Amino acid sequence: MFSEKVTLVNPQGFHMRPASLIVAEVGKHDATVTIVRDGNEIPGNSLMAMMAAGIKCGEEIEIRAEGPEEEAAGRAIVDFIASGMGD
Repeated sequence: MFSEKVTLVNPQGFHMRPASLIVAEVGKHDATVTIVRDGNEIPGNSLMAMMAAGIKCGEEIEIRAEGPEEEAAGRAIVDFIASGMGD
């Protein structure tokens, strides 16, 4: 299982565009990705769940991935979030 913590650096937090890019990236991999915030698990393939979570800039979240491509999936999501999510 892949598990790594990352701090959200995007000043706008999780909003529609980057959340949709995360969902698309998750769909490219044979792995189940979960975002953990304050003990709550958010499915990485659910745009609505990510938007409802209201994750803000400066918050630390954990990315978990399980499956044959867990390392690639987890690393791609962590790197995307750490980079500012394209904004």
